[in-house]
Amino acid sequence: MSVLVQPRSTGSGPIIDFHREASCLEIEDLSLAYGDKPALRGLTLRVPRHRVTAFIGPSGCGKSTLLRALNRLHDLNEEVSHEGKVLLEGRDIHDPEVAVAELRRRVGMVFQVPNPFPMSIYDNVAFGLRLLGGMRRRQMDDVVEWALTSAALWHEVKDRLRASAWSLSGGQQQRLVIARTLAVRPEVLLLDEPASALDPISTLKIEELIRNLKSQLTLVLVTHNMQQAARVSDYTAFLQEGELVEYGPTDTLFTNPRLRRTENYITGRMA
Repeated sequence: MSVLVQPRSTGSGPIIDFHREASCLEIEDLSLAYGDKPALRGLTLRVPRHRVTAFIGPSGCGKSTLLRALNRLHDLNEEVSHEGKVLLEGRDIHDPEVAVAELRRRVGMVFQVPNPFPMSIYDNVAFGLRLLGGMRRRQMDDVVEWALTSAALWHEVKDRLRASAWSLSGGQQQRLVIARTLAVRPEVLLLDEPASALDPISTLKIEELIRNLKSQLTLVLVTHNMQQAARVSDYTAFLQEGELVEYGPTDTLFTNPRLRRTENYITGRMA
């Protein structure tokens, strides 16, 4: 993965960045506010393709806000305003010609609490496929199997695809939601604390799934669990008070951070 170092506009030292051709997402001087309350302040970074990038930082630092900005979920809140750009494969996602529904197919999202629809396991995975239309039943069956297999769930549910999705355990429900998102073939998968509501065994399954999925797509993970970020991510961005403090390879950032602010957070000397 080709990288370069670029200066930060805030004057706190250089950050690592990626050549444009290696990047899936580019965030350029992005600021976002809820009414008159700033949430993100001039963030600039590139997210590498087919890697896992983690956003870490204290509560209220802006990491989930940034994640939601990547597929325009903030459009649902009229009080939100933004400046700067988010580019997906070189195109501004706020371009008037960009269809939001298509953007959210390309940039899927999984939330902290599993949210399966009140329908069967099969119908949950097929939901987006039916909205897209033009798919024969046999082809849909194949895609459902592929998505459930990719989400490491097929062998657990293949004999009860018509059972309610709500009959699954919490960890299985979260993997079902991931399968539902994968079925429409996104290019990016956003994960907002995907394992924080799960038991340790289910958490390990989700982490293994995250590591395996990067061969298929780009993943961006928000987590409050620094050990989890260290286990599953290739690159980590540390945010504080809406600013990007430091960004680099996960191993380097956790073992040899350049900035004292990063070291203090990682070592627990700040909340």
